[in-house]
Amino acid sequence: MPTDAPSNLPPVLRPEHPPVHALSDLAARFGSEVRGDAAGVELTGITLATADLRPGEAFVAIRGGTRHGAEFAAAAAEKGAVAVITDAAGADLADSAGLPIVVVEHPRALLGDLSAWVYGTGPGDDIPLLFGTTGTNGKTSVSHLLEGILEQLGVVTGLSSTAERHIAGEVIVSRLTTPEASEFHALLALMRERGVEAVAVEVSAQALSRHRVDGLVFDVAGFTNLSHDHLDDYADMREYFEAKMPLFRPDRSKRAVICLDSEYGPEVAERCEVPAVTIATPAIAFEAEAAASADWIVDIIDERQDGTEFSLTARDGRTLTTVVPVIGRHMAANAGLAIVMLLEGGYRWERLTSALDGGRIEAYLPGRTQLVSGERGPAIYVDFGHSPDAFEKTLAAIRRVTPGKTVMLFGADGDRDATKRHDMGRTAVEGSDILVITDHHPRFEDPDSIRATLIEGARRARPEAEILEFSPPERAIVETVARVGDGDAVLWAGPGHQDYRDIRGVRTPYSARELARRALRAAGWPVPDPHWPVPYPDDHVVISDPLRPFDFPAS
Repeated sequence: MPTDAPSNLPPVLRPEHPPVHALSDLAARFGSEVRGDAAGVELTGITLATADLRPGEAFVAIRGGTRHGAEFAAAAAEKGAVAVITDAAGADLADSAGLPIVVVEHPRALLGDLSAWVYGTGPGDDIPLLFGTTGTNGKTSVSHLLEGILEQLGVVTGLSSTAERHIAGEVIVSRLTTPEASEFHALLALMRERGVEAVAVEVSAQALSRHRVDGLVFDVAGFTNLSHDHLDDYADMREYFEAKMPLFRPDRSKRAVICLDSEYGPEVAERCEVPAVTIATPAIAFEAEAAASADWIVDIIDERQDGTEFSLTARDGRTLTTVVPVIGRHMAANAGLAIVMLLEGGYRWERLTSALDGGRIEAYLPGRTQLVSGERGPAIYVDFGHSPDAFEKTLAAIRRVTPGKTVMLFGADGDRDATKRHDMGRTAVEGSDILVITDHHPRFEDPDSIRATLIEGARRARPEAEILEFSPPERAIVETVARVGDGDAVLWAGPGHQDYRDIRGVRTPYSARELARRALRAAGWPVPDPHWPVPYPDDHVVISDPLRPFDFPAS
């Protein structure tokens, strides 16, 4: 977007000691024309938004849906920008700001290469190992599992996911699933300064389509799966699939590990243009024959509330057995993918087995089937899943470890892919004993209409099912807890790790985890300390009453 970033978004991170470049060198390398005097001008960074701009940086002005970023050139100059980089139309708009202007043909498409040059984070530069994971579901889980295993190996890690950014142990809330190219390269430069050796990155289809990972070559790319999602951004599933494929070209990655469990996995493997190995989990694979052909096999040994035990076996007979600390066969598949990605990234098999075989993966997956309840009473899981496929897999996993009834509580995103809402309702009602529909991020949509569509999809699938509707979610979780008891389980899907709800453009403080704990306490059930065993606090807001919204952010 060409406008300022909202003030309630987390800050963009920069290296503490950025390299200094002459604007004339940048212009000579990338520009077709320079307007104004570039002589003697030096820059230390690059950004798309004036709200994030720091003195000494260049402002890249791109055309947005309704306005051109160059309209903000004067604001950039006031904040200390030393130059504007834009197209010819933007140059005319920015002329009055009094800054030198480097004119390029396609500033958005060039942003990754510009950023890599500015921060010294491109191919051939001294940067950490990069592990990039794409797919509909599992990207965040694989990224956090990669980080957890690397830390067990004694590696200093970085992470960029939907949930968070991590830099050598420091945790920062994320802005986008994959940050803009200028932000990512700055983040990578900061990680290098902090001694990070390997970085796990969640790579969305939008990141590839919108040039957010340009200028990067991943040491290993991973593919999890593909299912119905994001058809608000892509015309159909084929277009969505094709948006993922550039990650598996030599200009984007060096090696790949491809999961064959989904319908699209075999095609990714067939069309992959870099050296690749495959992995499959027969217990959940879409096609048994494809799974049988995989180079690595994940076999499920045991499923418990505190984790899933599995074995990982190669064609040559190498095998290890470990536990992923969340429930679900799909989570074992994610863990297996992470292990093989590390192997392909150069970490020795003996080192991995020494850390994992016979033990467990020490990883925290924020908002991924996170158990927030105590030893007695109903089990309540808060999850980030927001697609039909995620609902199906997670509900099935919870059913296998639940002696009583399974209740599903969820809402849908407003102003996002509405074509999946009927399937979300259908999958939710088919996998649960009681379905509770509530609100999530309505954004600028009518929440009543969103709920009605979800209920319609559920009713079509199971007209006889018990389907309840409560708004707002603060009430919904209380009503849900009132309907369950010891041995029952609740899956609250959608909010996961997030600490806000987007209501008409305002990020309202909110935590499903804290709401669930409050509802349990109000019903008389014991609730564990929310900060254990999590290695850092996982709640950022405080509420005064389980039936009311949050009062204020925690300090």
